[in-house]
Amino acid sequence: MMWWNIPNMGWWMVIGSIVMLLFWGGLIALVVWGITKIVRQGGASGRNAMDIARERYARGEITHEQFEQLKKDLGA
Repeated sequence: MMWWNIPNMGWWMVIGSIVMLLFWGGLIALVVWGITKIVRQGGASGRNAMDIARERYARGEITHEQFEQLKKDLGA
């Protein structure tokens, strides 16, 4: 007996296909959204390496010599 001979089986296959398509589409969209969020988070802050070095120096996390070396290394 084939599936098209079973009453209403064709509709279940259509509904199952739609559900599967929505599941995989949603999963792919979630992964793309997550990757986009991670990538933009790094660049969206507007801070560059020199800004971070200044903040670390201001908080006392690095010494004046380390700060000057960072400035030299960064070309600032």
